[in-house]
Amino acid sequence: MIDLTRILNDARIPELPNPYFGKVRDCYDLPDDRRILISSDRISAFDRILAAIPYKGQVLTQTARYWFDHTADICPNHVLEYPDPNVVIGKRLTILPVEIVVRGYLAGTTGTSILTLYKKGARQMYGHNLPDGLRDNQALPTPIITPTSKAFDGGHDEPMTADEIVSQGLLTAAQWEQISAISLALFARGQEVSAKRGLILVDTKYEFGTDAEGNIILADEIHTPDSSRYWLADGYAQALESGSRPPSFDKDVIRAWVADRCDPYHDEIPEIPADKIAATAQTYIDAYEAITGQQFVPDTSDATPLDRVRANLAPYFT
Repeated sequence: MIDLTRILNDARIPELPNPYFGKVRDCYDLPDDRRILISSDRISAFDRILAAIPYKGQVLTQTARYWFDHTADICPNHVLEYPDPNVVIGKRLTILPVEIVVRGYLAGTTGTSILTLYKKGARQMYGHNLPDGLRDNQALPTPIITPTSKAFDGGHDEPMTADEIVSQGLLTAAQWEQISAISLALFARGQEVSAKRGLILVDTKYEFGTDAEGNIILADEIHTPDSSRYWLADGYAQALESGSRPPSFDKDVIRAWVADRCDPYHDEIPEIPADKIAATAQTYIDAYEAITGQQFVPDTSDATPLDRVRANLAPYFT
């Protein structure tokens, strides 16, 4: 039974220094080049916050923790410690202005997804040439990287090729070569581990930064339900044959409910029913357990999640 009262709607903690607040994370920069990243339970879509989903922040933090632990041999990551189930203390990095998306299948629904472009007749995209005759959701001959420029000012990320990234000075040729190799290795590890759990890692995004010495460091999150597309292996072949959508962790319950009732980019968002909130929370929990093979144990210590986070972060108060 989902306890709808156990939500971390925000983590505004005045005793912590140098705050900055994103759509789903509340962050603080410590004076010694460490960064506190608190994953709230807010869910974002249509460039706005729709609701808060119980345990979502814990699920994402702990899923990323699982993958950071299982890929540390491939690339160092920003994590220093986990003082709370929703919190990462990480190295403060200079985030590189390119977001890496690795795709293993002809999938996607947005205007810049390779499936959308392919169905419009495009065969050359993001610097890659795709063959004719691919079906919706079919595996690509080999995974590809479809990079975008990273918009730090709230604008939209723009599709790019490797040549454009280097020629525009976003990355050096050496940085691009290193990040490309790391990303494909991370994706291969993700697919390998996921296959053992009966899952298909379809595509995912990675963000990288550099530390004070210029080393490439994996940042943000990795292979979470929010940063990645997973399909259930059982049922994929039948879906491919019939041309239907492969079975997946469907987190679009709330998104679809809102879109059916208003223009979500301009109208006031109607109050979302409790059963939709609970169903989405359960989907995140199910995803965590399927991806990691571990039982999800919600941390219900302290009166509220915010009380718990405050108590665990007290050593960092200024």
